Amino acid sequence: MAATLTQDRFTGPEWIFERKFDGIRWLAYKNGSDVRLFSRNQLPQNIPSVANAIKNLPARKLIIDGEVTWGGGKVAYHVFDIMWLDDRSVTTLPLDERRELLSGLPLHSPLHRVALLVDPLPWEWAQKEGWEGVIAKRRDSQYEHRRSPHWLKMKCEMAQELVVGGFTDPQGARVGLGALLVGYYEGEDFVFAGKIGTGFDNKLLLDLRAQLDKSEIPKPPFTKAIGLPRLRAHWVRPKIVVQVGFIEWTVHGKLRHPRLLGLRKDKPAREVVRE
Repeated sequence: MAATLTQDRFTGPEWIFERKFDGIRWLAYKNGSDVRLFSRNQLPQNIPSVANAIKNLPARKLIIDGEVTWGGGKVAYHVFDIMWLDDRSVTTLPLDERRELLSGLPLHSPLHRVALLVDPLPWEWAQKEGWEGVIAKRRDSQYEHRRSPHWLKMKCEMAQELVVGGFTDPQGARVGLGALLVGYYEGEDFVFAGKIGTGFDNKLLLDLRAQLDKSEIPKPPFTKAIGLPRLRAHWVRPKIVVQVGFIEWTVHGKLRHPRLLGLRKDKPAREVVRE
């Protein structure tokens, strides 16, 4: 079961949150004294300390899911799910029940049980701790052999101030605008950094469209621009500064998975540079 990347940030009683480890996903199969370890793409793996710890678990047959990490010269297998226990598959049980079964297994180092995050804003906790991110899982989710919307990964974000240089028209049921076209200054150049289409509510979409319509210009203000949209695009004088969260810069100098965090009225547009 794989998690789907989301830009949304939310909590709720129907969700649990876990740390997202920056390691390698492993499935462990135990049948009597025989233990086999496989990566997510089914390649055999071999770490004797992990295999021996799984062999000593009090279950005749077992399939568990987790992430292997290395740090300080030590290996750790972080176990977060179970798919088979003794004589039955447990994939159709809700996650809460699978976690309860998993809690009955005495995991000893290098096996480690993945703990629940109880912070009210788990993604901010992950950012503070320097983690890769967090995983949100529905408590009632079954174990599915696919990338599922019932497991969501929230990666830790970078933040950057950017200047709006244009926008696209809304499509479908969207109101106001489709996406903001943003950039930053590099000397005298205004560099296109990509488009932002998430992080808005309807009120903000309409308010921004009203502001942007007042400063529309006939040509793009960007002086360095690869990948500008050609259809349904409008150009504006670069005055409005926005705060943007994103995962990383691409090799082409564009924002990866950006979302709007808010407007910045305290920052002059000409002072916005790439950080």
